[in-house]
Amino acid sequence: MSVPLLHLQDHLTRLTLAPSLGASLVNWQAKATGQALLRPADPTALASASPRRLGGYPLAPWSNRIGDGGFANPDGWLALALNTEHDPYPIHGSAWQQAWQVAHHSERRARLTLDSQVPFAYQATLDVHLLAGCLNLDLHVTHRDARPMWHGLGLHPYFPRHRETRLHAPAHSVWLAEQGQLPTRQAPIPAQWNFARLLALPDDTVDHAFSGWAGECMIAQPGYRLACRATGAGHFLLFCPAGQPFFCFEPVSHPINAHHLPGRPGLKLLEQGQALSLGLRLHYQPDQSS
Repeated sequence: MSVPLLHLQDHLTRLTLAPSLGASLVNWQAKATGQALLRPADPTALASASPRRLGGYPLAPWSNRIGDGGFANPDGWLALALNTEHDPYPIHGSAWQQAWQVAHHSERRARLTLDSQVPFAYQATLDVHLLAGCLNLDLHVTHRDARPMWHGLGLHPYFPRHRETRLHAPAHSVWLAEQGQLPTRQAPIPAQWNFARLLALPDDTVDHAFSGWAGECMIAQPGYRLACRATGAGHFLLFCPAGQPFFCFEPVSHPINAHHLPGRPGLKLLEQGQALSLGLRLHYQPDQSS
């Protein structure tokens, strides 16, 4: 299967996008070294046509898992079908499983758009911009359905994981589950997950939402750092699968299953024509000694 690709570059990095695969980022690399700044996707991964095998993708109109087969809105219950074979819950919204259109493409910029009717009507725009080693991602969603609906957003980048990888992302609390994958309570962050300073990733599997995040993050890798800044995201999801050469650090507007948590933390009830935005800036900073 041949996947149409877009190519962007600045003087420090190059980026490949696959609009037809959920507006996925395929590869982002440093020009001087060839180092992968996102998890590298080889031709086999690209041929799979799965965003989950690539470098990252946008999340709309919600992030992560929703329990109970749907959620309540002012006009009634919205039932959701399972959308993967690997997860027992609807996950990550619908934008990542649809083909986006290319509204604009130049050497350093691309604008991708989606008009979705699933699971309700909304319009999404992803603006991608490379400048001086900075990858800027701006996700914007406008509600088009006549019925008001709860919305949430996120971005789902995959990063290479090395023995030397370190993460700095201060937060106030972590959402934990008594059983299963849906959280029920906030708790203090245990020492092995407390990234208030640069810290190695834990060896055991982590798949949790962290709250009270100011949007700042540093990812230290062999030979470079990524200084990250998110807007519209008071939470992040950290996914570290044990024994895998990647991890996910996902800026999101809301924790897992927020549609069923008290107060629906981070979600926005949008009327027709109202909008929600989330942004992420990843600044590539090569080590001076490299």
